[in-house]
Amino acid sequence: MLISRGVGVIKNVTALVSRTKAPMKTQVRHSGGPAMYRDIWEPNKYDKYMAEFVGGVMWWWILWHMWHDFGHIVGEFDYPEPEKWTDEELGIPPDDADV
Repeated sequence: MLISRGVGVIKNVTALVSRTKAPMKTQVRHSGGPAMYRDIWEPNKYDKYMAEFVGGVMWWWILWHMWHDFGHIVGEFDYPEPEKWTDEELGIPPDDADV
C-alpha cells in the first residue's frame, strides 16, 4: 500500500519539477479607464476623517436614542405585576387536587 501511494507522489513531484514556467501574460484593457476589480488604493486623509466622523455620528445617534427612547427597543407598555397573577393563569393546580 505504501509503495502504491509512493509511486503516485513521485510522479506528481517529478511532473511539478519538470514543468517549465510560462511567462505571465497580462490582459489588455481597452475601456480607457482605470481597472477597479480588486485594485487596492490608499484613501486620502479627508476620506479617512469623514469615515471616522460619520461613524462617530452614527454611534452617537444609536446610543443617544437607546438612552432617551428605550421604549422603541423594548416596547412601550406597562410591565405586568406577577403578584396579581392567579394560580389558574400560571397553570398551578389547586392545593386540594390529587396528584
